[in-house]
Parts: sequence; structure tokens; C-alpha cells
Amino acid sequence: MTENTTHDPPSPAGGRQRRPLIITEDAELLDDLLRLCAAAGATPEVHHGVPERGGWDAAPLVLVGDDAARRVHGAARTRGVVLVGRDQDDPGVWERAVRIGADHVLMLPDGEQWLVDRIADVTEGAGRPALTVGVIGGRGGAGASTLACALAVTSAREGLRTLLVDADPLGGGLDVLLGGETAEGLRWPAFAASRGRVGGGALEESLPRLHSLRVLSWDRGDHVALPPQAVRAVLAAARRGGGTVVVDLPRRVDDGVAEVLAQLDVGLLVVPAELRAVAAAGRVASAAGMVLRDLRVAVRGPYAPGLDDPEVARLLGLPLAGEVPVEAGLLRPYEGKAPPGAGRGPLARFCRRFWERALAEAGAA
Repeated sequence: MTENTTHDPPSPAGGRQRRPLIITEDAELLDDLLRLCAAAGATPEVHHGVPERGGWDAAPLVLVGDDAARRVHGAARTRGVVLVGRDQDDPGVWERAVRIGADHVLMLPDGEQWLVDRIADVTEGAGRPALTVGVIGGRGGAGASTLACALAVTSAREGLRTLLVDADPLGGGLDVLLGGETAEGLRWPAFAASRGRVGGGALEESLPRLHSLRVLSWDRGDHVALPPQAVRAVLAAARRGGGTVVVDLPRRVDDGVAEVLAQLDVGLLVVPAELRAVAAAGRVASAAGMVLRDLRVAVRGPYAPGLDDPEVARLLGLPLAGEVPVEAGLLRPYEGKAPPGAGRGPLARFCRRFWERALAEAGAA
């Protein structure tokens, strides 16, 4: 006979949570495992032995207390079993792990962070990470923020889960560009103390929702720097949910920006087709290219004499992503008009073609 207990915090928005299964009669160990599940944002199911119906096979992760190893011996399961104990010097724990088909043996408290990460992964249904695209201006006023917003709006209109991240604290705020500076939700300074892992679902739910996408921007305060660890944790959480993440990048590369560049799949360098802009973009490309593997140039007119898209790409030594069209009114304040990338204009068409190619390339990788 087994006891069945569930511990139910509010379910995450957007779908049914995948419950890890805990099997133990050790009250102290159970308290620790429940605490670690809570830290990972997970709702566990607890039994004293193998559940009679469904739970053993359906659970994405099974945490078997060392006290319960004998009771689950012989239960057929192919993967996702972790044997959890406390005695670091017990030589028999490995034999018990083999008998129950465990993938891992974990000893508390040393393995707590690993276990929190593992629980969070299976609870969030970690699969293919979001296709993450960074947009950076070759010079000031190149239109990188407008393109970043247009890419994000287009992605959301295509039905993809989309996050837009403003990584430029001196850029004025992408929420302003999208007309959402008063929208409720957290901004970057709220994550300044983040260390380790940030829950992807919790991050997404905490951000302002604008034009069917989530936006992480800056508040109007004086806080303009974030620890690299916080940037790494937040962007990793954004990527875990799948879909797309678009990042508007500053032209300087500091430690925080380097953390972002390291997680990008593709970078777009927006370069006006004029010689001074190309010269400035070369320096930006050199700095960003030290971290970012796939950097492409997106050329914006009007064109100086003797310059066209292929020539700009040749001068910079970068692959050509195409010409970024400039639509009338896009560089003016929001004023209630449609956001960049909405509608059927040339900028929206450019963004749709970009996503078609980039998603196809990601699927083939």
C-alpha cells in the first residue's frame, strides 16, 4: 500500500506542469526534496513506493530516497531515475542504484544545485532552446532598435513564443519604442541580484506583455549596470522556453554584453550604406566577433555613391543578411501607431523572410 500526496502551488500559465515523482518514507529527506522542488518551481507528487497507476511511467523525473531503493527494485523504467541519499561513505549505494536502474546517484547537501537545475529542466519541459538573435548598430542611429522590435513583433504575429530583450541601458527603453513604458511588469534592475538559475516560466510571467510578446527593458532609474552572472541567468531562462528571443545590443562590449553574445545564435549588424558608418561598423564587428560566431550584416539605405549591399558586406568581411527597408514614420515616437514590423510593409516582409531562413537553418542544425 502506498501513500499519495501532492503539493500544489499555483500551476504555471500556459500549460500543465510536468510533475516530478518523489519516493521516500524518510521525513527529513522528504522535507529537503520538497524544498528543492519549490526552489525549482516544481509541484511534486509523493509516494512511499511505486505508484499503482501511471505515476512511475509518466513522471519526467523520479527521485528515489535511499530508504526506498528496495521497494522500487524490479519496477521497469528506462531513464530519469535519481537515487538520493546522504551518506557519502556508503559503498553500497552504487549497487542499489544499479539495481533500480538509476541514471544518477546524488548526495545531499552537495548535489542540491544540480538537482534544482534538473528538476527545473524537466518541469519546464526543456527542449530545443529559443532561436536567439541579437541586433547591433554599426553606428549610432543605425536603426538597430527599430529592427529588433520589428523582428520580435513579426515573430509574435507568426504565433511563436517571443521575448524581446533590451540589453542597452542607455538606449531609452524598447518599452517606450513599443508604447508600453507604463505597462505593469518587471524591468532589468529587478533581476540585478539573480544568481544561478532563474525559472523560465516565472521570468516570462513577470515581464510586461506588449503586442503579443514579452519585453524585458529598463526602468527610468539610474541603474545602468548588471552583474554578468545576472545577465547570464536571465537570458538562459529566456531561451529555455523555446520560440524566439530577440536582443537589442549596445555597440560597446563589456562583460554583461559578452554574456549575451555568447548565447546568441545569430547576430545582425545594422549598417547604413555610407563610408563612415562602414568604418565604424568594422570596429563594432571586430569586438562582437570575438565572442559571436555568426554575425551577418544588414544594410540600410540610402546608399552613398559606389556602395551597395554586397559591397558593404565585402568591406566588412561578413555574410549579407539583406537590405533593411526604412518605412516612413518608424523613427518617430510611438504616438499610438502600429509598432515596427506590424502590417504588411517592406520591413515586415524583410523580417518574415529572415525568420523563414533562420528557423529553417536552426531546424537543419
